[in-house]
Amino acid sequence: MKTKTWIILIAAILVVSIGLSLPLLLGQSPASAAKITLDGKVIATLDLSLDQVLEVPTPDGGFNTVTVKNGKIAVTDANCPDQYCVHRGFCNSGAPVVCLPHKLIITFVGPTEIDGVVG
Repeated sequence: MKTKTWIILIAAILVVSIGLSLPLLLGQSPASAAKITLDGKVIATLDLSLDQVLEVPTPDGGFNTVTVKNGKIAVTDANCPDQYCVHRGFCNSGAPVVCLPHKLIITFVGPTEIDGVVG
């Protein structure tokens, strides 16, 4: 291959790499709310701009304490054996917060998502 072809090929690879990694570098925009489901059923949608605490009892006698503070949400206490949900800490975007033993999932609702139309 000629030198000019190599330069074009390397430049194309760089452009594609930067384009694909740009969302990771910029990060995700913070969510405005969080939807909490227990065993596949939505039990609450919490506004992340309001500090609050929600106790979530589970059918098997377990519990999760969900806390919203400073625009972020976390499971701050639970009686599940592995405590992965508690160790996740406070977050406001990204992958869902999951407590697998209690079948609790917290997903983030972005500012542009529409739940309904009023009018």
